[in-house]
Amino acid sequence: MGVLHSSSLKYMSLGVLVLQTTLLVLTMRYSRTLKEYGPRYLASSAVVSAEVLKIFTCTLLFFKEKDFNLHAVKRLLNEEILSKPMDTMKLIIPAGIYTLQNNLLYVALSNLDAATYQVTYQLKILTTALFSVFMLRKKLSLYQWLSLLLLMAGVTLVQWPTESADVSEHKILSAGSQFVGLIAVLMACVSSGFAGVYFEKILKETEQSLWVRNIQLGLFSFVFGLIGMMIYDGQRVIQSGMFQGYNAITCVVVVLQVVSLCHYMSLHVKLSMKQSTFLFKFAFILLVCLQALGGLLVAVVIKYADNILKGFATSLSIMVSTLISYFLLKDFNPTGVFFLGAVLVIAATFLYSYECKPASSSTTSVV
Repeated sequence: MGVLHSSSLKYMSLGVLVLQTTLLVLTMRYSRTLKEYGPRYLASSAVVSAEVLKIFTCTLLFFKEKDFNLHAVKRLLNEEILSKPMDTMKLIIPAGIYTLQNNLLYVALSNLDAATYQVTYQLKILTTALFSVFMLRKKLSLYQWLSLLLLMAGVTLVQWPTESADVSEHKILSAGSQFVGLIAVLMACVSSGFAGVYFEKILKETEQSLWVRNIQLGLFSFVFGLIGMMIYDGQRVIQSGMFQGYNAITCVVVVLQVVSLCHYMSLHVKLSMKQSTFLFKFAFILLVCLQALGGLLVAVVIKYADNILKGFATSLSIMVSTLISYFLLKDFNPTGVFFLGAVLVIAATFLYSYECKPASSSTTSVV
């Protein structure tokens, strides 16, 4: 019965992972290109709001872990945070980088269609692998190095300029916008790789509750995000408030940003069947209510879905994003070169994930 439950949960999680991954990209793209009256919401404000939600979510789960015992929670927080200031300060670096990365993703999706972004952002596999080799002394097999070469070739083809007889001023401006988006997503890939490996290094060096670590990370990220918001958008915040331009789509985007939490939990939390089932049901209810998504759900997804299924999820998400960008958002015209590049990226994802499967002890988080 337990095996059957685990199997059904695994395949159910595949569908949910595809939905979550695709929905995050498409809603962010739609929210940044939607034509509306009045001011558009501030990306820096959305990043800060997501960090608040992340802290709330981790705190709730931490309380649940301690059976809502307030005394036990206060004692542990005092021991792990106040009594160990140097361990806490180590999280300043990844917090600052993750805050930068989240802002860069808004820039990228403001200038790139969802399909191109989805494929290009898979370069985070390359950056994470390289940082793992240099920082964690991880050894990659020949097939894994081959998959990284395929990945680079695929992304290069996706970004390859296509000639057209109909060259207009709009297309020239669009090319400039795509270059900005490309630089933003490349910087996000580098920051994702470094911060993910650095955070794993911290987790391996210290024994601490993962919920506490994420609360610490969220608090620092909130401070960095707030400072960034006041520096770049302070005047607009003073004039129209932090939540200017917010609507239902914006709230969904903010909720979906909590997805960054999933990568920490997915690779470093060992959950019992009872805990996993609770998190899955809890997250699914939040998904239906559009009140929270991402980290809670995918923590269980990654636990029950092996690397091959995660490869399928990435592939399906790319295909769904491409179809919706073309038929609904109408901001993407696929070419043969794009499809060839996408196939190479998908193949590289499968090849790298398959080789990583037996070496679960040295797997690195990719945010």
